[in-house]
Amino acid sequence: MNTVTAFLTAVLAAGSVLGAGSVTSQPFGKTPDGKEVSIYTLKNSKGMEARIMTYGGTVVSLKVPDRSGALGDVVLGYDTLGDYIKASPYFGCLVGRYGNRIAKGKFSLNGAQYTLATNNNENHLHGGIKGFDKVIWSATILKDKPDATLELKYVSPDGEEGYPGALSVAAIYSVTDKDELRLEYTGSTDKPTVCNLTHHSYFNLAGKGDILNHAVKISADAFTPVDSTLIPTGELKPVEGTPFDFRKATTIGARIKAEDQQLKFGLGYDHNWVFKKTVGKLTSMARVQEPTTGRIMEVLSTEPGLQFYSGNFLDGTNVGKGGIAYQFRNGFCMEPQHFPDSPNKSQFPSVTLNPGQTYHNTIVYRFSVAKK
Repeated sequence: MNTVTAFLTAVLAAGSVLGAGSVTSQPFGKTPDGKEVSIYTLKNSKGMEARIMTYGGTVVSLKVPDRSGALGDVVLGYDTLGDYIKASPYFGCLVGRYGNRIAKGKFSLNGAQYTLATNNNENHLHGGIKGFDKVIWSATILKDKPDATLELKYVSPDGEEGYPGALSVAAIYSVTDKDELRLEYTGSTDKPTVCNLTHHSYFNLAGKGDILNHAVKISADAFTPVDSTLIPTGELKPVEGTPFDFRKATTIGARIKAEDQQLKFGLGYDHNWVFKKTVGKLTSMARVQEPTTGRIMEVLSTEPGLQFYSGNFLDGTNVGKGGIAYQFRNGFCMEPQHFPDSPNKSQFPSVTLNPGQTYHNTIVYRFSVAKK
């Protein structure tokens, strides 16, 4: 090797090291039954940082820059494991086996009737009493990836929370040099089951206060109306002429108090938007911009639906990071998913997973800033 070649090789090697992200871990406490929980810190080369714990696959914090370059935490959560275990409204977690609601906790599959826990009044919500948000995931740092990457795995046994089949799930979290938090979920089963995984961070791009001045754009022409228990009626309703039309950027607070039955049922926005797209193709679904910090978040996914929730059940009882009590509408959720109650709605895209098939859902939260 000549001198020039050696020099270039050294420069390239140094550049790959400098450009790479990093992943570190530390203990984050123990569950009441003595199981250890770890927290992993993923950083890209520009400073963006996500902290993810093995309890619930939870994003505990997510620091991204504002227009001045200052990093700020844009997700709600707690400082301690004990608070997550005590009372968490799904802050930052991986939701499963079934994200969102299943009517009356019942569904049929291949002629068999299954009964699930009813943990949201008369309905089943987010996987039940002990969903994926309340289990400890095994963790592996993936050192062969170009970005800071962590893999979490969990096997849900046959019959857990009433679901059929042993479901093996892998969740890959990456913080990329494009200032993205990238989530890739896969699953496989040993007997027919239903599967609908998603992510449940409560975002606040200002870092504090209410989210009513966040401007939201959702590129969907329809949504799924719900009944008074927030179960879809089965209809796909055009957003045209309703407070659910976010095809042009509109602040969350602009129409949230409108005289609309759907807003009254949800106490605000807590609905699924429907996209004309090929399921499995990664496409942009939503864009959110916060005016004071300039932060922008784009949401991309392979899923056919997006649940937009405006933090309507936050009421100040959850005292979060830094002792801040999270008040009404201090955070919003953007949850790419299949539609709520799909196991009971044959007209909705199927959530059935059979042996030999692989469930896939990729979600990307991409951050940038707007200049003044």
